[in-house]
Amino acid sequence: MYRSLLGYKLGKDATIQMNCYVYCRGNLVIGDGTMINRDCVLDSRGGLYIGSQVNISPYVQIYTAQHDINSSTFAEERAAVTIGDYVWISTRATVLPGVTLEEGVVVAAGAVVTKSVPAYKIVGGVPAQIIGERDKNLNYIPVWRPLMQ
Repeated sequence: MYRSLLGYKLGKDATIQMNCYVYCRGNLVIGDGTMINRDCVLDSRGGLYIGSQVNISPYVQIYTAQHDINSSTFAEERAAVTIGDYVWISTRATVLPGVTLEEGVVVAAGAVVTKSVPAYKIVGGVPAQIIGERDKNLNYIPVWRPLMQ
């Protein structure tokens, strides 16, 4: 359904679980072996590009559009979000428009990511700050298929 009706590009073994809300048709690319867990919000209005072997935990929100707070007409702004391979975005984290999470980044639970994050860094907090570094020797596939996705 995601591929044929909505025009999303999903890689081999990519999974989007139940109750996810996806804004907009098209503009969404998900790489091989990536797992989007339940109850996530994926905003593809400005372009959302998710790499391979990415784990997006439940209740994560990723936005590519927002309103200009200084606009007298409440104008919309759009900026793509790019997520590299082997990124893990933990539960209830939020990623805002224009952010790039390079390969291997970990976003801690509840973090709000307002700026791009270099490869293999661990970020947490509001707004997210670098709190550590991740091992670079990654070789896993985060595919999990419960009976009812």
